[in-house]
Amino acid sequence: MPRIAGVDIPEKKKIRYALRYVYGIGPKYADSILSEAGVDPNKLANELTDQEISQIGSVIDGGYIVEGALRRQTQQHVQRLRDIRSYRGERHRRGLPVRGQRTRCNARTRKGKKRTVAGKKGVKG
Repeated sequence: MPRIAGVDIPEKKKIRYALRYVYGIGPKYADSILSEAGVDPNKLANELTDQEISQIGSVIDGGYIVEGALRRQTQQHVQRLRDIRSYRGERHRRGLPVRGQRTRCNARTRKGKKRTVAGKKGVKG
């Protein structure tokens, strides 16, 4: 398996799709990296020469924030929001949706598994 930016990328895929396995590289960046490195985007990942792999790696190192550095940067942004006690920071802290989605129904991905509240339905008064 070829390694680019510290990530094993799949051998049997075209390089333009295999590059997307690196965190922080999507379709647009993959195509621009390949054009900058001068590599044919339709080549399979296992057909690349060592020189082409090193060219792709140097282009990524030169101008793109990927993998660990990008994850760390994202965590720092969220931590800053928490520290300044902004609305978005509070939503992150409570584990609720951050971007204005409704929570009355849905939002199970952020809220987690349902927790039953005892005595809510049958209370009369």
